[in-house]
Amino acid sequence: MMRSKRYAERAKLVDRTKEYKLDEAVAAIKKISDNKFDESITLDIQLGLRPGQSNEMIRGTVSLAHGSGKKVNILCFCKGDAAREAKEAGAEFVGAEELVEKIQKENWLGFDIVVSHPDMMREVSKLGRVLGPRGLMPSPKNGTVTPNVGKAVAELKAGRVEFKNDKTSGVHVMCGKLSFSEKALIENARMLLRAVRDARPSAAKGDYMKRVTIAPSQGPGFRLAVGSLG
Repeated sequence: MMRSKRYAERAKLVDRTKEYKLDEAVAAIKKISDNKFDESITLDIQLGLRPGQSNEMIRGTVSLAHGSGKKVNILCFCKGDAAREAKEAGAEFVGAEELVEKIQKENWLGFDIVVSHPDMMREVSKLGRVLGPRGLMPSPKNGTVTPNVGKAVAELKAGRVEFKNDKTSGVHVMCGKLSFSEKALIENARMLLRAVRDARPSAAKGDYMKRVTIAPSQGPGFRLAVGSLG
């Protein structure tokens, strides 16, 4: 793969033979900033799970202490008092059947996250073919189908993030922005790692966290010493 000159210059700062402690990696990432823009910082975790085994899949959410730094537009399907609560919590789009119809007829997808009151799921289920493939279908498993829509919206706005393993048993999740302080990035990363560790399926055997890397969106990754992550 061809890399940009900018990436190549940054890569010189990474010791590929070394496994970094989390604080060392974060300090190094902060040093490679060139202030082009506020890059996202992502944790890439390779898990020792068997792909395709339904009893060896993980999915969960965690509210980051310092937020994710990512601005999200939230659509909330609800009515009445729940609609008022969702609006007060900061949801950009709040409605019921009319929003279902808008998505169906206009293929409108101007949102990042969907939250729904349980009473609306019969209507929302009609959007499965549209929202499902895009990972936008609300689900009780990740807290986006709930009678407490105001609380869910507030948490998502504050930095609640979802994690789940992909087909290769990898987990890729944002833990902050380059502009965050070292302390904030470290605390967010530790919270994410703890949540992923706590989500370990009982059927998983052997090493669970096999490899962990932290990286800016346009820079090289720093491989972490798994044993030092607690």
